[in-house]
Amino acid sequence: MKKTELTGRIVTPDDPEYRQARINNNLSIPIFPRVIVFCQNVQDVLNAVRWVREKNIPFRVRSGRHSYENFSLVNGGLIIDVSEMDRITFNRKSMTVKIEAGANLGQVYNTLWKYGTTIPAGTESSVGLVGLTLGGGIGMLTRLFGLTCDNLVEIEMVKASGRKDAELIKANKTEHSDLFWACCGGGGGNFGVVTSLTFNVHPISKVSVFSIIWEWEDLEAVFNAWQSWAPNTDEHLTSEIELKSRKANQIIVQGEFVGTSSRLKQILQPLTNTGSPTSVSIKEIPYIKAVRFFDDPSGNRPALLKRSGSFLNTPFPKEAISKMKQLLANAPNENSSIWHQSLGGAAGRVAPNATAFYYRKAIIAQEYLATWKDPDDEEINIRWIEELRRALSPYTTGDYVNWPDRIIRNWPTAYYGENFNRLREVKTKYDPFNLFNFPQSIPPFIRWL
Repeated sequence: MKKTELTGRIVTPDDPEYRQARINNNLSIPIFPRVIVFCQNVQDVLNAVRWVREKNIPFRVRSGRHSYENFSLVNGGLIIDVSEMDRITFNRKSMTVKIEAGANLGQVYNTLWKYGTTIPAGTESSVGLVGLTLGGGIGMLTRLFGLTCDNLVEIEMVKASGRKDAELIKANKTEHSDLFWACCGGGGGNFGVVTSLTFNVHPISKVSVFSIIWEWEDLEAVFNAWQSWAPNTDEHLTSEIELKSRKANQIIVQGEFVGTSSRLKQILQPLTNTGSPTSVSIKEIPYIKAVRFFDDPSGNRPALLKRSGSFLNTPFPKEAISKMKQLLANAPNENSSIWHQSLGGAAGRVAPNATAFYYRKAIIAQEYLATWKDPDDEEINIRWIEELRRALSPYTTGDYVNWPDRIIRNWPTAYYGENFNRLREVKTKYDPFNLFNFPQSIPPFIRWL
C-alpha cells in the first residue's frame, strides 16, 4: 500500500520560519512540534490525518493560535494548521456565508461588512472563527442574535475512517445531526478537523457603542449596578465590564446597542447615575467601526498569560463583590483583571441540551485574566488565578470551554455540565479510537470489540 505524503506548506525545526510558526498567543507554555503543516485545501487535511495515522505519532489541530493552554500544540508531533485555508463565500440569495476554517474574526467581519451583514462572534480580530464557534461563541451581539454556534447551518469535517483512513463529511440538523449538535459548544479538536463552517448572516448598518470609566473606589457600587442591569436590559444591548487591579485604578463598562445613540443614552442611566464616572462616551457609528472599537490589540499579541473563568446564574451577593475587590487589591501586577459579559436574551432562550453549550441559564460569563512580562513571575500569577477561582466558586458555576484551565479537576462537568455523557456518545461514534485527543479532550466510551 502506497504511503501517504504530507502536502501543503511544511515547516520543520530546520526552517527559518519555525520559531514564528510554532508559537501560540500563550508564551508561558513553550512547545516544540516535529512538523507543522499549513494546509491549503481539504486534500492537505486528509493527507495530514492519514499521515499521522500511518506513522502513529501525536498531533494537534490549530487555526487561530488562541488556545489558552496551548492544547493545539504538541511536543515532537505534527501540527495540522488550517489558518491558510481562509476563503469566504457569501450567498446573498440564501443569506448565508461559507467560511473556511482558517479565517479569523477580522477577515470575517470585514468581508461580511461589504454585504451589509455580520454574524455574532467575538471581539479580538486574530481569534480563529472555527475555535470560537465550536466552543459556543460569545460577543457583542450575543443577546440579540445568540451565540455564534446558534447561527451555524453546516460544518464540513475531516474525520477518522477505519483504522488508517480519513474522510470528509458534512454535518447539519438533518445529516450527522448528532455531530452537528456536538460541534455547537462541544469545543474544538474533539471529533475531527473542521474545514469549513456555513452560517446564517444578519443585516446590519449603524450601531451605537459606549464606554464608561470609573476609578477604583466605585468598584462595588458599579459592579452591583451593572450586574443587576446588564442581563435584563433591552436585548439589542450586550455589554461587558472589566474590573482592573487597584494599581490600574480603572473600572470600565462598554457595550454595543443595535439602535440609536439617543435611545442608548436613556438605557444607560442606571450606570451613568452610579458613582462618579471619570469618562462617558456614547456614539453612533457604522458597524465595522464598532468591530474595531472593541478589538483589543493586546489580545492579539503573544504574551505570558494565564486565564480561567466561570458563569453566574444569579447576581453576586455583597460578600462576593467584596472578595473580588480584595483579590484585585492584592493582584500580582497591573495587568490582572476580572472581565464579565452579559448573557441572556436570544442566547438564553435555547434549552441547555438543545446544543452542547450547556450554560444557557447563565446571566453573566466571567473571565479571570493575568498577564506578566518577567518569566519568573509565572508562579505568583497562576496562584492568583487559582485563588480567585477558589474564592468565587461558592457563587459561580462551571467554566467556558473556550477559556480552558488545566488546573480544573472536574473539567468535564465544568465545561459541559449535564451534556458531557452525550458528547462522549458522539465521540465514541465518530472517533472510537480517540485519535483526536489532547489534555481535557472528550474521551470515548470503551467498547469491547
